[in-house]
Amino acid sequence: MRVIGLMSGTSYDAIDAAAADLDLVGDSVVLEPLGMVSVPYDEELREALAAALPPAATTLAEVCRLDTLIGQAFAAAAVRANAELCDGRAELVASHGQTVYHWVENGAVRGTLQLGQPAWIAEATGLPVVADFRPRDIAAGGQGAPLVSLFDLLWLRGRPGTPVALNLGGIANLTAPDGTAFDTGPACALIDAAARGFSGGRLAYDAEGALAALGTVHQPLLERLSSEPYYTLPAPKSTGKELFHLGYLQDTLAGLGTLPAENVIATLTLLTARTVADAVRSVAATEVIASGGGTRNPVLMTLLATEPSAVLRPRRHRRRRTPSSSAGCR
Repeated sequence: MRVIGLMSGTSYDAIDAAAADLDLVGDSVVLEPLGMVSVPYDEELREALAAALPPAATTLAEVCRLDTLIGQAFAAAAVRANAELCDGRAELVASHGQTVYHWVENGAVRGTLQLGQPAWIAEATGLPVVADFRPRDIAAGGQGAPLVSLFDLLWLRGRPGTPVALNLGGIANLTAPDGTAFDTGPACALIDAAARGFSGGRLAYDAEGALAALGTVHQPLLERLSSEPYYTLPAPKSTGKELFHLGYLQDTLAGLGTLPAENVIATLTLLTARTVADAVRSVAATEVIASGGGTRNPVLMTLLATEPSAVLRPRRHRRRRTPSSSAGCR
């Protein structure tokens, strides 16, 4: 079966469309990758999406509008992937959609919302579409995130020791070989928020870790950030930008005086490294294989290499969306 998979993560900068041939050989599923294309969100749509995300208020009218526009954008990506990767012979589309809210209450996941109406994809491609993976996982008793753990488990199988897969997106998540998978906390979310906030929206993220490299860690801020209760919750657990956003950072900064942007971002980068390192140690990992946009931030990667006792090895990650985003978190 020739399948197209569609995904946009917490950085909501583009839609990734990957294609593969799936065959059942005996009792094994054999996957042959056919390639991937990335389609950047239209800037107007991206800005509308950003304006509707927590902690901002929105309306049902805007949710409906975004559901349609994101669905149409996903549909266009699927059409392109079918033409460029599948020779027009795709048989199924799997769409994750765009997460806009992950409802966690008292440590328990109650629900999750992804926009990108699948009907637009089905209509544009003429193919059956499978969607709502996260809500289905939650209904079955799961966290709804991260969902990459099944692939990671297959990929890690057979490696010596205790290898773990680490994804550094907006949120960092980890998969251990025993099937444990959880969000460790922010990877790029707070760094990105600080870059946007301090630059008045001019910067979307800390490209190449340049700001962090110029800054000095502010210990009182690091201590405040490290006291976040989420970090001490037992796995499995999941989180998102509903918690880790610019308002959260501004509240944490209250009373600390005026801090240079470089120092705040250096502190946030170390926070990410330490919380990830704590998660890696908790599963007694002997090897860490990292992916995601955060691997393009050399300051973060250097800190990660010195914080954990494990070995960090970059694996293939998502390509950046524009030449200016060749390195750094987003």
